Amino acid sequence: MARTTPHDPPPSDVRPLYGRIAALLLDELRDGTVPPGERLPGERHLAARYGVSRETVRQALEVLRRSGLVATDRRGSHATLPGRPVETPESLAFPVGARPADPCAVDRATVTWEAPPPEHARALGLAPHRPTLVHRYLSVTPDGRSLRTAVTSFSAVVLAEVAELARYRDRADGATPAQLRRAYDWMRKAGLALHHRDSITQVGDASSVRVTRRVHDQYARPLEITDLVVNAEQDALVYEFTLPAAG
Repeated sequence: MARTTPHDPPPSDVRPLYGRIAALLLDELRDGTVPPGERLPGERHLAARYGVSRETVRQALEVLRRSGLVATDRRGSHATLPGRPVETPESLAFPVGARPADPCAVDRATVTWEAPPPEHARALGLAPHRPTLVHRYLSVTPDGRSLRTAVTSFSAVVLAEVAELARYRDRADGATPAQLRRAYDWMRKAGLALHHRDSITQVGDASSVRVTRRVHDQYARPLEITDLVVNAEQDALVYEFTLPAAG
């Protein structure tokens, strides 16, 4: 079967190449692959992803800018189009597991492409030092007190089967904000049933607890593991249940 690229449109598609690239980018904005406010990959990454020139990417971004769907500032281009409503309230944040008591909490989340912590590699069946997508999450009060921190590592299985997560590899620089608010929705839409298993242990003094979450699919394949440390004096744990694959 011949491979189709943006250079090979169906006979009825008479749009210029930059218009077709703009449409592909718009699809990512609408399905939440690029959440509102998040920076888009650079022109070079987008050109390589779609197999077009950087000038074509610039023209495509300009189409979206004129439509008010992306904005550009000194940090680069970022999405402004609101994504689709999430299917379940469990997907409103990632990693799911704690809801801050302080409504003014400041959250920060980024992704890197690196070797995960050794215990994560073992849980995910990864060879030592093999890199994967690692998500880091921090929530603090306005005065700087830590409410919770989390480190999540994803398996090779989930990155191979969930295209939306795999796309983050291109911008996994540890600096770009990466709110994976729809991560579990994406897994479900890929046909994966999500089984969560949480273990809770005390950390040091009684004010903090560690929640270690392991998620596997209906075939017992590991999908991700998260270590979430919660300030139990100011945070509340929210428990999760098995989510069936979207059908």
